[in-house]
Amino acid sequence: MRLVLVFGRDDPARVRFAVSPLWETLVALRVLLEPRRRSYHLPWLDLVRPDLDRLDLWPLLVLSPRTGWTPDFLTPAPAGPGTDIADQLAQVRATAPEQVAQEVRRSLTERSGEPAPEAAWRLLDDPVATRGVLADLLERCWQLLIAPHWPRLRDLLQADVLYHTRRLGDYGLERMLDDLDPRAHWTGHSILIDGPAAGRHRLGGAGLLLMPSVFAWPDLAAMIDPPAQPALVYPARGIAELWQPAPTQHSEALARLLGRTRAALLESLAEPASTHTLARRHGLAPSTVSEHMATLHGARLVTRRRHRHDVLYQQAPLGAELANGERKPL
Repeated sequence: MRLVLVFGRDDPARVRFAVSPLWETLVALRVLLEPRRRSYHLPWLDLVRPDLDRLDLWPLLVLSPRTGWTPDFLTPAPAGPGTDIADQLAQVRATAPEQVAQEVRRSLTERSGEPAPEAAWRLLDDPVATRGVLADLLERCWQLLIAPHWPRLRDLLQADVLYHTRRLGDYGLERMLDDLDPRAHWTGHSILIDGPAAGRHRLGGAGLLLMPSVFAWPDLAAMIDPPAQPALVYPARGIAELWQPAPTQHSEALARLLGRTRAALLESLAEPASTHTLARRHGLAPSTVSEHMATLHGARLVTRRRHRHDVLYQQAPLGAELANGERKPL
């Protein structure tokens, strides 16, 4: 099946990236329920499992069917790069009761497999109370499941945004959109998305919000129903190294050459990362990482450049050749 997102004249100018703390909070619940999503997140599951008994997840889970429709008001689009969890929760709490009722009813109706349990229909009795219950539960899930790990998650998501915005600057919108995910194909005027949904949707000047996600893997999700801004959520790059560095077949040889810590740092720099990102990823002090980065940079194995307030490091061609065990094409 294939969903077609059709661009109009004004839509390319309204394509933007965003990171959504609330989206990560909601979709993380899917990882708890669906084993197929857990491959990269087992260390996180071990960390959060003791807190699960403190959460009554039923109201959120019943509105997040494995195959079906989840209310859009639970994950409002970030207004800009400075949007945080407090902003998004405020948007949820400000949702019109009529929209809450409409979207809850749709979620309970549009699902495959088992129908919604009879008790779930009570969520329609008082949309204002339901809105408050759901917002409070999302906030509690954020505090227990996501907030302690948000710096690490944010680092990865922002690195993905940086990568794609550089692709946009270097090669243009067409190349950037075509490289987002193997299941998304740019035709010159539309994005074709392979997946469970089918249909044709004109963006109509609303543009497209592109949101990398840690916990959405392996899915690619499109949100196209008004009043939400059209959005495409795709798996962020580098999630294999989110919770623990991913060794390669060359790791041992590289460790003998450079030392285990320095080799691990070099291997994890296929994508740009700051000193603090590397410190969180490898469980090291930032000062220790800085010393290793200075050595690797002096050996011309990594490059460095400033981005806003951070210095970002990345494998230089020689460093990529050593880390990958093969010569990087020019």
